[in-house]
Amino acid sequence: MRSGYSHEPWREGKEVVQIPSFAADADETEIHDALGEMGCVVVNDLLASTKRDDIVAELHQAMQSTKVIQDDDPKEFYPGRTRRVSALLSRSDTITDTLVVDPITQGVCEKFLLPNGEFGYQIHVTAALEVGPGAREQTLHREEDSFTFFPLPRPNLIVASMWAITDFRADNGATLLVPGSHLWTGEREAEPNEIVQAEMTAGSVLFWMGGLLHGAGANTSRDWRYGVILTYSVGWVRQEENQYLDVPQERLAILSHEVKKIAGFDMYRGLGFYDPSVS
Repeated sequence: MRSGYSHEPWREGKEVVQIPSFAADADETEIHDALGEMGCVVVNDLLASTKRDDIVAELHQAMQSTKVIQDDDPKEFYPGRTRRVSALLSRSDTITDTLVVDPITQGVCEKFLLPNGEFGYQIHVTAALEVGPGAREQTLHREEDSFTFFPLPRPNLIVASMWAITDFRADNGATLLVPGSHLWTGEREAEPNEIVQAEMTAGSVLFWMGGLLHGAGANTSRDWRYGVILTYSVGWVRQEENQYLDVPQERLAILSHEVKKIAGFDMYRGLGFYDPSVS
């Protein structure tokens, strides 16, 4: 069921809107309706603590070997005092076997991406993120900013998800969002009262549209905020993360056909053909 959801107050400018929130067993049509209207939703308690522990263990070595930049440059896109690890399809069986093929995620992709990419959708980005104490706010941006060919508001090209491995709180860097901004033109800028934070408990997942303004929040706490971001795009665009280099042949050989298809290893009409004799 919805929690704290009122009809389009971001247009009326009367109050700060709450992000629509749903139980894991909610009607998917309601989730889709809220996501299409507001541009963001939270689905609670979708990932069990045992699965979260598995993800942390599987990514531990990569996370610990990632350099944390202490001297932050405010002009850089990624804030300092954070860890970021990609190539998750090669690093985590739990992410590959559970998160990538999550039924609610697939329903969201089918609803919003298939109308503009009827032959399929694909993984766009995989990354694990730890936002550390002292990290600044990230500049608000859109997942679809690479596709400047299309004027704002763009057709739906990307949907994104952030899985909370730890609690996301206002003080530890919960994601900043501007509900409704996926429908704005390029001239429209966010006012401070239109920016909200996606606070959610560990095991929850935040979905947002690729055209929505968002960014990591500032971490003023003493905790590291840990999340896994998986974004998906229509099958005819260039993926932001190059899966063909991040997934080696020996790893590809053991992935299920479903995962390989979502990762972009199937052809999209005439796009992506290859000669298996040289693989």
